[in-house]
Amino acid sequence: MEGGGQHYNPRTVEEVFRDFKSRRAGIIKALTTDVVDFYQQCDPEKENLCLYGFPNERWEVNLPAEEVPPELPEPALGINFARDGMQEKDWLSLVAVHSDAWLLAVAFYFGARFGFDRADRKRLFNMINDLPSIYEVVMGIAKKQTKEKSAASNHSSSKPKSNPKRIMEPQGKFSKGLQQKDEDEDEDEEDEGLEEEDDEHGDALCGACGENYGQDEFWICCDICEKWFHGKCVKITPARAEHIKQYKCPACSNKRARV
Repeated sequence: MEGGGQHYNPRTVEEVFRDFKSRRAGIIKALTTDVVDFYQQCDPEKENLCLYGFPNERWEVNLPAEEVPPELPEPALGINFARDGMQEKDWLSLVAVHSDAWLLAVAFYFGARFGFDRADRKRLFNMINDLPSIYEVVMGIAKKQTKEKSAASNHSSSKPKSNPKRIMEPQGKFSKGLQQKDEDEDEDEEDEGLEEEDDEHGDALCGACGENYGQDEFWICCDICEKWFHGKCVKITPARAEHIKQYKCPACSNKRARV
């Protein structure tokens, strides 16, 4: 079978992977965009038929090679016999599964023939494994996974980026208010962006300098008057705040001292 790649011998990992992708593309076409034509060609009244994918991204339904053993591993034999005995979706999924197995067999046949070592085999498998299987494509699983991955990526990029200094304070030394607000935001507002967080805290003013809340600035709240302060304005660092059980701003500390 000339189109099947009998005289095409990829010798490097990259060439074998390119061969794998091209054959895979051909089979995916047969099971998706060309599925009507593929279905018609798999007539159960014919002899044992196989689905081949070629390095030129084409597919073909044909009889198996006559020589034994064949030049390349053969696909599943007799896929046409089950066509009318199963639901079309189930039949296509079965052909897809066997096609995945065949593609792996062909790829590692080339690897064995041209002496791929352990590192090359692992690299080839990892490259192949990064692609969705034919079964996943045909059953729509790959599309769903892509959407979920895209949604997760968008969620990750849009989620407010917490100030690392605030993360360093698990005991909530900055303010019960902000810590509770952060927890509520994590649970109820995970999809809100960085701009929304800035807007939400934009009205907070430092009790010392009067400047607005800054996204990348360390803030601490007085447990007495509940005013917010830049850490630098009251000379409190995140490390120091970690050891303060109850923070009192300078004004409240002076009041207590006078009393």
